[in-house]
Amino acid sequence: MFDHAYQNYMDHAYPADELMPLTCRGRVRGLEPSRGDIDDALGKFSLTLIDTLDTLVLLNKTTEFEAAVRRVLKDVRLDNDIVVSVFETNIRVLGGLLGGHSMAVMLKEGGQHMQWYQDELLHMAKDLGLRLLPAFNTSSGLPYPRVNLKHGVWGPETRTGTETDTCTACAGTIILEFAALSRFTGDPVFEAHARRAMDFLWEKRQRNSNLVGTTINIHSGEWVRRDSGVGAGIDSYYEYLLKAYILLGDDLFLQRFNIHYASIMKYISQPPLLLDVHIHKPLLPARTWMDSLLAFFPGLQVLKGDIRPAIETHEMLYQVTKKHNFLPEAFTTDFRVHWAQHPLRPEFAESTYFLYKATGDPYYLEAGRTILDNLNRFARVPCGFAAMKDVRTGSHEDRMDSFFLAEMFKYLFLLFADADDLPFDVEDYVFTTEAHLLPLSLSTAPHASSIPSNKTELDDSNFDWTCPNTRLLFPDPAFPRNLREPIRSAVDKSCPRPAPYRYVYIRVIDFLNPPLSFTQAVSAVAAEDGVRFMQEMMELSSQQQKEQLPPRAIQIVSHPFFGRVVLTAGPAQFGTDLSKSSTGVRGFVTVAEPYSGCSEITNAEYVRGRIALLQRGQCMFAEKARHIQKAGAIGGIVIDDNEGSSSDTAPLFQMAGDGRSTDDVTLPLLFLFHKEGNILLEALKEYREVEVLLIMLSSFHPFLSLCPLTAGLCLCDRKALCRHSNVICYFPHQSLGHDSSVFPLCHLSKPMLTHGETGL
Repeated sequence: MFDHAYQNYMDHAYPADELMPLTCRGRVRGLEPSRGDIDDALGKFSLTLIDTLDTLVLLNKTTEFEAAVRRVLKDVRLDNDIVVSVFETNIRVLGGLLGGHSMAVMLKEGGQHMQWYQDELLHMAKDLGLRLLPAFNTSSGLPYPRVNLKHGVWGPETRTGTETDTCTACAGTIILEFAALSRFTGDPVFEAHARRAMDFLWEKRQRNSNLVGTTINIHSGEWVRRDSGVGAGIDSYYEYLLKAYILLGDDLFLQRFNIHYASIMKYISQPPLLLDVHIHKPLLPARTWMDSLLAFFPGLQVLKGDIRPAIETHEMLYQVTKKHNFLPEAFTTDFRVHWAQHPLRPEFAESTYFLYKATGDPYYLEAGRTILDNLNRFARVPCGFAAMKDVRTGSHEDRMDSFFLAEMFKYLFLLFADADDLPFDVEDYVFTTEAHLLPLSLSTAPHASSIPSNKTELDDSNFDWTCPNTRLLFPDPAFPRNLREPIRSAVDKSCPRPAPYRYVYIRVIDFLNPPLSFTQAVSAVAAEDGVRFMQEMMELSSQQQKEQLPPRAIQIVSHPFFGRVVLTAGPAQFGTDLSKSSTGVRGFVTVAEPYSGCSEITNAEYVRGRIALLQRGQCMFAEKARHIQKAGAIGGIVIDDNEGSSSDTAPLFQMAGDGRSTDDVTLPLLFLFHKEGNILLEALKEYREVEVLLIMLSSFHPFLSLCPLTAGLCLCDRKALCRHSNVICYFPHQSLGHDSSVFPLCHLSKPMLTHGETGL
């Protein structure tokens, strides 16, 4: 499988950054349509090849590794005039160069390979590190999210330096690569900057909950998004605290990790779920769905030595994977799809490997086989492996990210490998968040003492110095099975109860002795935990019930449709509530630029006073709404980018907020699946001025009521007319490709009223 992916990249894409496996060509930034922030990982530096270097060695492909290193040294330039993500460039490119250097040194010392190597990859890594350093020139020490590889940050030619916010993971996932670079080269400046950023994030934690938010202002240190979890936006910050202790031996990192971890387990972890909370109100959930990036967390819990919750959360993820073939980018607390994409992320495979290493339980080999089978059945294409655009339909995206080669195949190979399959002992290395290999011997680098540490913060009560002996964890072989069975039945669609309610029952049993009475709890602490847990679950249930909004509709009212085309639309949980409007919102539509709506609208003069059309993806729905509102739009319609999705095959989609207050959003935002959205786009293409009405389905009077023959919607001047026998239902404008996703509409078989009276 690795050969299929790697060789197709080398044959069809190199020296481009990534392979486009559906069209069998390389993705070159600027030559392909922009994907927004996703493209910030691309820097015209042969990203996939650099990211794959140490994977080649681990898979015993020494000859290919040597050839790949020579290619990197010969072809790759790091001084391109291009703006890149500091975070992505650090973990993928700097980490890839350092992992490649570690492997080259190891092979050279073995005496058979790489005898010509003179630290060339390390010299490239230092050059890149110096190009990233200008991003750290802030009063807080938190890096700007982007940097120009040629010009740095300051000055108009950099096209950067104006940002005010960054994610916690973006600023807190630097220390491993920068510290390794310092200790390999003897230059402490890199480690010092990474430590300063980590120190600042620690100081800005919420002191009562000891949690961090998702997004922070890099100048003021104020939290921009106050939701907290272990998934996207925060994930690798926690990972790097523990791994920095492992790699560098600094007790301060372990102390901070343990304090954070205790809060995670108190507020966020409700095994098997990991639920985002507000940092100031950590007993209240911040959202009703989980993102796939949190799948790394069971693996981190294994490193911590906390096996039981790792087993429970992993089992939940495994069952969701079996339910949908892959982990959706986001899924609800009752395990339905929230965001349907799956870009071949490796985090679930990573946790599967770590749990197998910890327990030796062959159950995790079966989980690994499920991953392999699904990749080969659903993602393998002639030119590599293609990301899933929609796990429900099996549609593909022309995308194969570099992390697929850097991480996925490392963890799967390690999961199934015997000791004699490996060319070196992986216990001598720590894996970065991109699975690059850094030697633990770096902790003894002679210049390490030049990096200051504030030892006065240490408190031995926060330390758990030893890892458990895994052979003693499961004296009863049925123990892990007993943990998994309730979770399996909760996720399984045949379960007779909704998952959250069944889960509450199971969880309370953990706290209490039957019958369910808090007076019989095993301890006062357990009783308090049980009460708090039930309160949180009731709050979550209440929140979910409140969020079940009725569907909306988009009616095309301009010539030549005159209201005869009505598209079912999903609501937003923020903005104008159309259920409180008897007239709805009416206006002409226009396509926003950028179409994603994820940055400032560049065609504001056309958007002003109109309803903006936007494409789903690349940022949160609330962010899109804020951008078009700032441009003067009176409403917005988000069109699904998952090709083939339709309201007649998918449940009603509701757009959630972004975890912070959305009171500032005052316009209505509606969601159309792909088929319905295409109808609107085709109408706009054919008729330049298209006017629509955004309204509740139940609010269409005097335009709409029920057709007596089909129970569909009908158009007429007065509801009473629809009761007459001369009203029939039909689909108008067949040329637009309408199907059952467009409501059947009523038509008067006799001209009872004039054109002017009916508008038809």
